[in-house]
Amino acid sequence: MATVLFFALKNRKVLLSVKSEQHQLPPGPPTLPFIGNIHQMMWNKPAVFRWIHRLLQEMDTDIMCLRLGAIHVVAVTCPQIACEVLRKKDEVLASRPATFASGSFSFGYKGTIVTPHGEQWKKMRRVLTSEILTPSMEQKLHHLRQEECDHLVTYINNTCMACPNNLVDVRHVAQHFCGNMIRRLVLGKRYFGSELPGSSASGPGHDEMAHVAALFTLLNYLYNFCVSDYFPALVGLDWDGHEKVSKDVMGILNRLHDPIIEKRIIERSNLRNGGGSKEARDFLDVLVYLDDADGQPLLSVDDIRAQIVEMMYATIDNPSNAVEWALAEMVNKPEVMKKATDEIDAVVGKDKLVQESDIPRLNYLKSCIREAFRIHPYHAFNPPHVAMVDTTIAGYTIPKDSHVILSRMGLGRNPKIWNEPLDFQPERHLNTANVLLSEPGLRFISFSSGRRGCPGISLGTSVTVMLFARMLQGFTWTKPPGVDRISLQESNTGALALAEPLVLQAKPRLAAHLYEKI
Repeated sequence: MATVLFFALKNRKVLLSVKSEQHQLPPGPPTLPFIGNIHQMMWNKPAVFRWIHRLLQEMDTDIMCLRLGAIHVVAVTCPQIACEVLRKKDEVLASRPATFASGSFSFGYKGTIVTPHGEQWKKMRRVLTSEILTPSMEQKLHHLRQEECDHLVTYINNTCMACPNNLVDVRHVAQHFCGNMIRRLVLGKRYFGSELPGSSASGPGHDEMAHVAALFTLLNYLYNFCVSDYFPALVGLDWDGHEKVSKDVMGILNRLHDPIIEKRIIERSNLRNGGGSKEARDFLDVLVYLDDADGQPLLSVDDIRAQIVEMMYATIDNPSNAVEWALAEMVNKPEVMKKATDEIDAVVGKDKLVQESDIPRLNYLKSCIREAFRIHPYHAFNPPHVAMVDTTIAGYTIPKDSHVILSRMGLGRNPKIWNEPLDFQPERHLNTANVLLSEPGLRFISFSSGRRGCPGISLGTSVTVMLFARMLQGFTWTKPPGVDRISLQESNTGALALAEPLVLQAKPRLAAHLYEKI
């Protein structure tokens, strides 16, 4: 702690941050001179978010301000205030903080998600919304998504036949389905090495396992209350151990991504030199072949590398975590499981596999996913919104450079909004003709909105619903032998995943020929 205080005293920004107007700030715990609440943050690692939510409950408030070094961190758990942040004050809260992890993972802020507000962010956001995540590209790559959904059913069926008691590791299946899916869409391949005949029905290899593990590690260290995020002078000392982990993660991702990216760039150069052109096969092709007004490559190599990494980690956590939690809850509530499978049988039948075109009519199934998003977000908070000027929220002063964090956990479990907030009740969401996974009123957050909102809601919905629908339609899921109830204990790490991977007994529930002809 003495080291932190020493660097705090060196940091003039910290000295200047203790303002006389603090009574105008949102309520918060007492602070120490210079360091604010940083000592409490460090004592509560790794699950800092639990400490923040305890404070919110103890103070009985929906908005709270901590001071971490020179930075005011404002946590929000009320839908009305969240709407003010993402709508009314969206323009002035549209930036992101500069941290060691976010800078490392984005190749120096070359991507979209973590890049502070500015021309680079605007450029990459336009690329995403007008070139990558468009209805035409979604339709063009439909066959890749379809193939991965078929591979999913084949893989689970093979696992059932190979494992004693038909036990299946749901987390492994869900995470690697998402990994396979996003690698196909972004890179055009599910394996980093050569794909052998029949490998589509087999599990991930060493590189694919390392890839998914690296992406989840990245997510767990991104905006994870690292002390040097608030005392930049500490960067290099690796006080929390985050810097080494971040470098190791990027080493894995660069090793796997860079050869593919470099090969495509060479292909582009050779094709252009020969006066040819080609149709995009995947998202990487789109990025590599974009030109500026002068006919030169629009994106630098680091632009492409950063956007590839961001598309990977933005797609892998929410679908897999929601499906794992939903199955855990539903196995403990067989009546909910029966309603979901009965709906699939009524809408699709048992003589064919569910398709993306069936999604609009699977309202109960989507309600189950919404309920999992509500109670069990993977991350407790959305990425921070940085105030670019002094502003106000809910009548309180929010100083320039403050970090405003919307609590996914606090919104979805807010007892003022939800009756019995921790009870899994999909029926809460059956109030429209077409249930959507997004939540416009911000009573919970599945996909963020506003200038920093998720541009891939359609793709994210398809991936999540098809993963869940294929698993429920194709297999009966029950507790393993000797297990009375699935534990719903949460991890003690910085994420809200199940404490232990979900392992269930799975048995095929469709005619054998449907599995054989995939």
